[in-house]
Amino acid sequence: MSTRRWRKSSYCQEGEACVHISATSTAIRLADADPPRAVVTVRAEAFNALIDLLKSPAGH
Repeated sequence: MSTRRWRKSSYCQEGEACVHISATSTAIRLADADPPRAVVTVRAEAFNALIDLLKSPAGH
C-alpha cells in the first residue's frame, strides 16, 4: 500500500477529470485519479521549470 499523500488540483471541477499530485524533495508525481491509475513522474526541477514557463508571458 502506498504511503504517498495525493492532493487534488484546486482547479478541479466535479467529476473524474482531475489532476492529482504527490511531491517529494526530488520528484513530482502526477496522476489522473485518486487512487492513481496512471502516474507520470518528473524531477522537481523540471516540473518547476514547466510551471515557471506556464506563468510567464511566453507561456500564454
